Amino acid sequence: MTMNRKELVAAVAEKSGSSQSAVNDVLDALFEVFTEQVAAGEKVTVPGWLSVERTSRAARTGRNPQTGESIDIPAGHSVKLSAGSKLKAAVSGK
Repeated sequence: MTMNRKELVAAVAEKSGSSQSAVNDVLDALFEVFTEQVAAGEKVTVPGWLSVERTSRAARTGRNPQTGESIDIPAGHSVKLSAGSKLKAAVSGK
């Protein structure tokens, strides 16, 4: 089962008593702040729920799976999401 953005907006609007338009605007702003802060190398934490941070990956050598040829993979960045204690407890049923 998967909840898409439209369903998420509708569910939050219903629980909060806000309009779907207002909830959609808040989500847009939230994701924009996450994007700006993580891209700048800052860690964004919502205590008990989640944290989002940028990680660095070193350059490495990989293999082309079709030819077996070695290829150089440049250094880069990735994003790490970590679940907080409240989210973990909710998932485990505690």
